[in-house]
Amino acid sequence: MSGGQQATVQVRSGIVKQVLSGDAVVIRNQPRSGPPQEKILAMSNVIAPRLARRPNLSADASTSGETKDEPYAWESREFLRKMVVGKEVTFAVDHKAEKTGREYGSLWVNKGGEQVNVVEQMLSEGLVEVRTGSIKQTEEMTRLSEFESQAKTAGRGKWNKEKNPNAVRNIIWNVDNLRNFVDKNHGKELDAVIEHVRDGCTVRAFLLPDFIYVTLMLSGVKCPMFRRDDSGKESAEQFAEMARFFTESRLLQRDVKIILEGVSNQNNALGTVIHPNGNITEFLLREGFARCVDWSMGVVTQGREKLRQAEKSAKEKQLRIWKDYQPPVLPASVPIKTKEFIAKVMEVVNGDALVVKTSEGQSQKIFFSSLRPPRPKTDDSQDATVTERHAGQKSRPLYDVPYMFEAREFLRKKLIGKKVNIVVDYIRPANDDFSERMYCSINREGINIAEALISKGLATVVRHRADDDQRSSQYDELLSAEARAIKNSKGLHSRKEYPLHRVADISGDATKAKQFLPFLQRSGKTTAIVEFVASGSRVRLFLPKDTCLITFLLAGVSCPRAPLANPRAGQSFEPEKYGQEALQFTKELILQREVEVEVESTDKGGNFVGWMWVDGKNLSLILVQEGLSKVHFTADRSQYAGALYSSEDQAKQAKKKVWEDFVEGQEDEVEEEQDVVDDLTVDRVTDYKEIIVTEVDSGNHFYSQFVDQGPNLESLMNEMRQELATNPPLAGSFVPKKGAKCIAQFTDGLWYRGVVEAVPSRTEVQVFYSDFGNRGVVSPSKIAALPSKYSSLPPQATEYFLACSIVPEDEDWAKEALKGLKNEVLDQTMLLNVEYKIQGQQYVSLMTPGDNGKDIISELLEEGLLRVEKNRRCSSKLIGDYIKAEEKARKARRNIWCYGDFTPDDAKEFGYKKQ
Repeated sequence: MSGGQQATVQVRSGIVKQVLSGDAVVIRNQPRSGPPQEKILAMSNVIAPRLARRPNLSADASTSGETKDEPYAWESREFLRKMVVGKEVTFAVDHKAEKTGREYGSLWVNKGGEQVNVVEQMLSEGLVEVRTGSIKQTEEMTRLSEFESQAKTAGRGKWNKEKNPNAVRNIIWNVDNLRNFVDKNHGKELDAVIEHVRDGCTVRAFLLPDFIYVTLMLSGVKCPMFRRDDSGKESAEQFAEMARFFTESRLLQRDVKIILEGVSNQNNALGTVIHPNGNITEFLLREGFARCVDWSMGVVTQGREKLRQAEKSAKEKQLRIWKDYQPPVLPASVPIKTKEFIAKVMEVVNGDALVVKTSEGQSQKIFFSSLRPPRPKTDDSQDATVTERHAGQKSRPLYDVPYMFEAREFLRKKLIGKKVNIVVDYIRPANDDFSERMYCSINREGINIAEALISKGLATVVRHRADDDQRSSQYDELLSAEARAIKNSKGLHSRKEYPLHRVADISGDATKAKQFLPFLQRSGKTTAIVEFVASGSRVRLFLPKDTCLITFLLAGVSCPRAPLANPRAGQSFEPEKYGQEALQFTKELILQREVEVEVESTDKGGNFVGWMWVDGKNLSLILVQEGLSKVHFTADRSQYAGALYSSEDQAKQAKKKVWEDFVEGQEDEVEEEQDVVDDLTVDRVTDYKEIIVTEVDSGNHFYSQFVDQGPNLESLMNEMRQELATNPPLAGSFVPKKGAKCIAQFTDGLWYRGVVEAVPSRTEVQVFYSDFGNRGVVSPSKIAALPSKYSSLPPQATEYFLACSIVPEDEDWAKEALKGLKNEVLDQTMLLNVEYKIQGQQYVSLMTPGDNGKDIISELLEEGLLRVEKNRRCSSKLIGDYIKAEEKARKARRNIWCYGDFTPDDAKEFGYKKQ
């Protein structure tokens, strides 16, 4: 052995657990019997620079005890740590200090098959220095001094003559805003050195290279803990010592990667520690030193399934904390006949259940696994007006329970009429309170619907018992979604006041119905949501615009009577033939769909009577065509009478359903029925008009003038400007008010017709130039009243939207779409065709003139600047062409598709948004 080892000194071996400083280590050795023993060994005859000391955060600045590094203290400690930590060494104790009891000696480590003297290595690197003073000069001291002299001559370590700015660390002992720090570094792999292991799942570490000191709790797990009583005495739970030793022996003073994932209630960081051999959390679980905990499992960013599987493996082997584990005795479960199937969503029941139609045509009610819908407020914070408003009225949970309406609407818009993939997780058997319930994970186009709902704060996750395996197969994803919703204060987790839905219920109230009738008649066609279907022609509607609930009867038809769903005591009648089929037909066609209705009148029971359109088709006409309804005599005075009677005649001739016994010439009326056509296509009508685009507001919104009106406008503008040049308007004679017609100077100094949009201040007037569609802000001195003789020609700028197109929600891509449309059409002559109208607004297609004219919408879709909206008002062929153009952009990954097929709707499902 090198280093002049004396034969009289006893040489022992052990594993270096920890390096305290550049000249002291903690050595752990395992005796033949008993627990491991630890020894602090200081290196003889040398002294290392002192490391900084952590402050006492509970003390004031004068007594905190904080110190800074001496120069090269960290480099000294690190050199020794990398050389010996976790390795087997041999050591010899030279002497023991009488006052402190500390042992001093020599240390050797195997390096390349040779035993190397650690002190000599440290001296050679200039990271320690030889003790001087009262120490007696010996042959050993002389030899050590030679190593020191060599380091000084070479300028190594602390003997480096050039000043090293990194010789003293700038340590951040306490992060001011830990949550912001974690959010900034969320999911990144940060280099770190573990400095202390408090228990099996809690460590303290330096994050490198900035020397940020953090206390880190392992995400998703909990180990047996150490407790302190009131007297300060520490006691350990069973296996706590073993768990700490397991973590300590693998992580203490090791180079690791730390992934920050969250912040605990105790303001400690939550994260994952990646050892060179893998995730330490998974190893703890697999060895039975830890259990999964739901409260922090939600923040785990990777490998959640592996953690659950590791815990399951330890349970099965009954390792350590699971030594007494017995599988829970669950109530008699119902066998799952079909684990996975595809079905069509027919109804959303509040926020936690769906009614679906299977491929066999059977209706099945299913519940979301591990999901709890919004619940009524029960604390004092509840808005008193909600309680008072419904005093003496029947409960309406959908509108009264905070966020239940939002949850229902989210599911309704996403799922109604769509096919979903259903995975049955478990089935709860029937009991005294509930019938048998099927709990499932529901996915559509790869998106977990429960996860999407929870991420928006419209539901919460059920906290199952630790031994309850009847939970969602994607439970950890639900916990993660809830963590995101809490972090972003979404929905139920918002600190704002919850939304109120003040809905007027007019159903069955004849007085209120008469009061509301004039308003609904003046509204013409209005959008409604079908909340309930009582029979083939009788429904309950919610009118969002008027915030009211009404009972609505289809005009012009008479459906066979359906059986009552919940007949009241003493009320019963015999349902008519095909009544149930008409009910089911209407239910599948319109329940919870958006429809258009036009109210004509009310009956004596307070029900509204009128017409309803489903995807542009008259529902009364559909029922007659399907043989599920007769034409009522009241249809004679309507504009739809001819179509209704013609359809009824066809149903009679075909002997459909209610007309199955029809005989020509008989007076008996039999009701007719027919199934709804799945594909309600629209025939395209083309009537191209020549226009010139004058203004573009967005990627699918523009204003234009008809070319044939150009001469009239030009003549009027020339005449108006000549008159203004001769008799300029008197400054201040016109007081601009919102909506007033005017003339205003544009930036080119010329006068144009316009309308005052707003007057934000005394020096500014916002004007809409009605002949061109652009806007501007002018001073009051540059605006005047429009002379009446120049208002005879209607405003020439007509507003249009591109049909079947959606502008990207991302701000940057929306700007690109705007730029693209401007480049294609602004100030250009185009051919315009109106494809459909919605509430008076015209949606059009544009073609370039000429025999080889190109479709502008197809061009923008093919460039990846717009997305297709599959609007049923548009012809199926045109939509098909647009889908093909969009597909080209997807495959070529142009513009909005540059990162793949990920639409803004998908991002919203998971709570993501542009920062």
